[in-house]
Amino acid sequence: MVLLHVLFEHAAGYALFVVKEVEEIGMLLPRVEDCILNMGKFHGMVSLAAFFPFKSAQAALENINAISEGVVHADLKLFLETNLPIGDKKKAMLGVGDAKIGGALQEELGLSIQTGGVVSEMLRGVRLHFHSLVKGLTAQAASKAQLGLGHSYSRAKVKFNVNRSDNMIIQSIALLDQLDKDINTFSMRVREWYGYHFPELIKIVTDNSTYCKMAQLIGNRKELSEESLESLEEVVMDSAKAQAVLEASRSSMGMDISPIDLINIERFSNRVVSLAAYRLELQEYLRSKMSQVAPNLAALIGDVVGARLISHAGSLTNLAKYPASTVQILGAEKALFRALKTRGNTPKYGLIFHSTFIGRAAAKNKGRISRYLANKCTIASRIDAFSEVPTCVFGDKLRDQVEERLSFYETGEAPRKNLDVMKEAVIQAGEVAAEIKIKLEKKEKKRRKREKLAALSTGDEEKGECDVAVVKKKRKHAAEEAVQMKEEAPATENGDRIAKKKKKRKSEAIEVVAEEAPQTEKKKKKKNVE
Repeated sequence: MVLLHVLFEHAAGYALFVVKEVEEIGMLLPRVEDCILNMGKFHGMVSLAAFFPFKSAQAALENINAISEGVVHADLKLFLETNLPIGDKKKAMLGVGDAKIGGALQEELGLSIQTGGVVSEMLRGVRLHFHSLVKGLTAQAASKAQLGLGHSYSRAKVKFNVNRSDNMIIQSIALLDQLDKDINTFSMRVREWYGYHFPELIKIVTDNSTYCKMAQLIGNRKELSEESLESLEEVVMDSAKAQAVLEASRSSMGMDISPIDLINIERFSNRVVSLAAYRLELQEYLRSKMSQVAPNLAALIGDVVGARLISHAGSLTNLAKYPASTVQILGAEKALFRALKTRGNTPKYGLIFHSTFIGRAAAKNKGRISRYLANKCTIASRIDAFSEVPTCVFGDKLRDQVEERLSFYETGEAPRKNLDVMKEAVIQAGEVAAEIKIKLEKKEKKRRKREKLAALSTGDEEKGECDVAVVKKKRKHAAEEAVQMKEEAPATENGDRIAKKKKKRKSEAIEVVAEEAPQTEKKKKKKNVE
C-alpha cells in the first residue's frame, strides 16, 4: 500500500499531511476539485500528520530563501526524517508543490517525489483550510505571519541601498534640464523688460545670469556714477566692461521708467538670479550622487551625459543590460526608425554625442569613436551596477583608453591592449576597495564607541539618581526611629536609670577585684618560699 504525504510550506512553519485513499481521489479528480471547497469533505480526505513551527521570523526567512533557491534546509531535513516513515514496509511517497525542491529532496533523502495532479489539488485545499487544520492557529495569526514574511522576503530580495539609488539621479537631471529652459525663458523676459530703459546693456553683457544681476544692481541708469564702478566690476568681473556700461548709461537712448516698474523688474531679476544659484547647487548635488551611484560612468563620459543615459534607460540596471549598439544610439530613436522606414543611413550617435570625445574627433572618425565610446560606456555601467564597493578606477582607465584611441586615429600611435589595462585596473581597484573598507570599519568602530559612551553616561545618571533615592530613604527611616525613641523615652526612663546604677556598681566591683589580685599573688609567693 502506498501512503501519500503532502508537504506544505507556510509562513508559520512546515506541515505534513496524510492523504487518505489516494487511488480513489486520483480516479475521481473532477469531483475532488468540487469537494475541496467544502471543509467537512476535505477533512475526510486529509489529516495532519505533523507540524513544525518556525522559532523566529529570521528562521522563517532563512527557510523560505532556501526553498526559493531549491536547497533543502536543515530544519526541513530534520522534520521529514523525524515524521516520514522511511525504511518501513509501507512505501512513503511525498507530494510537493515545487519540482525544484522535490528534486533536491529526492537527492538528499532518497524519497519518491510526486508533483502535479492529485498533489496540486490537495495543496490547494490545504492552502484554503490551513488555519482550521492546525490546532491553535487562527486565520488572523496565519495572515499576519504571511504578511511579515512577505515583507522581509521582498526586502531581502530587493537589497535596497539608499546610497546607490539611481532614482535621485533621474529626478535631478530632469529638474536640471527644466531649470535650464526656465532660466533661459525668464532671462529673455528680463532682457526685453529692462531693455526699454537701458537697451545698450544687452550688447555689453551677453550672459543671462550676469545680465539679471546687472539689472538688479543698476536699477535706474541715471543714478550710475563713478562711485558705483567697483560694484559693477565685481558683478561683470571685467573693468573694461564695467567702464563701457558706465559710459553707455550716460548716453543711452532708452526711455524713462517709473519707480514701481523698476521695483517689479528688480524682484523678477532677483528670482532669476536665485534660480541660477540653485541650478549650481543642483549640479553639485548631481555630481555627488553620480560619484556614489555610477562613479566609473561619470569618470568616463561626465556627470551630465552619464545621468542622461541612466535617465533615458530608466535605471542603471537597465543601462547595464543594454548592448553597446543600443547605448550608442540611445536618445536617437526617432532618427533610427525614420532611417529604417526610408531605408536611409542610420544615426551614428545619440546622447553620447554631447561627450567631448566625439567633438574632438575628426568628421571621418566620429562614427568609429562613438562606437568605441559606447563599448566603454557599457563596461563602465556594468561595473557600477554590480560592484559592491564603488570606485572610479575602472572609469579613469577606460577614459585613458578612449584618449589613446583618439590619438591613434590622429597620429597612428598604437594604443595599449585592453587586457593589460584591465589587469592594472583590477589591482588598483582592489587596493582602493581595501582602503575604503578600512575607513568604513574605523567609522563603524567610532560609532559604536560613541553609542557605548552614551549608554554609560545614561547608566551613570540613572545610578546616581538611585543612590540619591537610597540616601533619602535612609534619612527618612532614621528620622522616624528618632521620633519613636523620643515617644518611648518617658516610659523607659526609670529602667534606664536602674540599668546605669547596676553597671556602675559592677564596674566598681571589678576595679576592687583588680586591685586586690596583686596582693593575693604576693602572699601566695611568700608561702611558697617558706
